[in-house]
Amino acid sequence: MARTPLMAGNWKMNMDHLEATALLQKLAWTLKDLKHDFSTVEVAVIPPFTDIRSVQNLVESDELDIVYGAQDVSIHDNGAYTGEISTAMLTKLGCTYVVVGHSERREYHGETNKLVGQKAKKALDAGIIPIMCCGEALEIRKEGTHVEYVVGQINDMLAQLSAEEVARSVIAYEPIWAIGTGEVATPENAQEVCSAIRAKVADMFDEATAQAVRIQYGGSVKSSNVVEIMAQPDVDGALVGGASLKADEFAKIVTYQQA
Repeated sequence: MARTPLMAGNWKMNMDHLEATALLQKLAWTLKDLKHDFSTVEVAVIPPFTDIRSVQNLVESDELDIVYGAQDVSIHDNGAYTGEISTAMLTKLGCTYVVVGHSERREYHGETNKLVGQKAKKALDAGIIPIMCCGEALEIRKEGTHVEYVVGQINDMLAQLSAEEVARSVIAYEPIWAIGTGEVATPENAQEVCSAIRAKVADMFDEATAQAVRIQYGGSVKSSNVVEIMAQPDVDGALVGGASLKADEFAKIVTYQQA
């Protein structure tokens, strides 16, 4: 089954709404100059909540092919949940994607695999595609139990989803030791775990679901290593952090097929 690669730029807590507009405009212009075919590689930006309305306005007014999403979502519909953002709010803003379970959310906010699965379910019910993150810390990698650890995360996160929901979702494998450190998993490292994730999905559901779900790699992805990473059969895109804050660099990552 042909899976369209997804390059998603996670801006994290960077860019006010004016900076976001400027970055998105430059990215759109750069991709246009490079004659990027969005049917071959999908492009998404994941800005802070405060930027989403500005991003929406620009995407709609300029009829951009770039899609966008949010960095988190609440499991609640509405009510007394100060600081939370609901799926209904994101839907009104036209979000295609939402990242759930990023390692930074897990570390700083104590998010569990079960909660990540609940958020993914909430997003899917609202017609938003979750990008479900998983990955191991350095000590787990050194112990050699990284595959078992990540497969366990997948088991817990997908337990409350149907095969059809999983097929519509995106899973992002992000080894924590490679996020923002300059360290990057080798293409073989990425393939080993992404292949194990796909095998786990097949075991939990069926082979068709496993072949449909897109699995990204995230962790210090840049233009100098993306070609080798994307050559792996079970890697279907990248969740890009710091490199996505530079329009020229992110555009090179998106257009890796031209390299």
